[in-house]
Amino acid sequence: QVQLVESGGGLVQAGGSLRLSCAASGDTFIRYTLGWFRQAPGKERESVAVINVVGGTYHADSVKGRFTISRDNAKNTVYLQMSSLKPEDTAVYYCAARLAPSIRTMGAHFGSWGQGTQVTVSS
Repeated sequence: QVQLVESGGGLVQAGGSLRLSCAASGDTFIRYTLGWFRQAPGKERESVAVINVVGGTYHADSVKGRFTISRDNAKNTVYLQMSSLKPEDTAVYYCAARLAPSIRTMGAHFGSWGQGTQVTVSS
């Protein structure tokens, strides 16, 4: 199984931008579909964006047009570029990996998870 470490979270004002990174190690990166999930206090975890092994992507409606998922297979890293951030984007963001080529949006389909990185958007 791949090991995942997120970075790039922090405090930002509404309208600002952040880029999250997730570095993978321990297995062949290109075999994995990768996703970003988030969980806000008192809310269920939700899928934010997913990218499969050939670069196909899914973005949740709530972030479409503002967030972009990408991957750099040479660096074993997946990114989440977040722009036009809103206070409701405040959450712990988790990177996850799925050893399969297809896009899935349920967390139960992902076998490896990072420790999470906090994103706080102030109004």
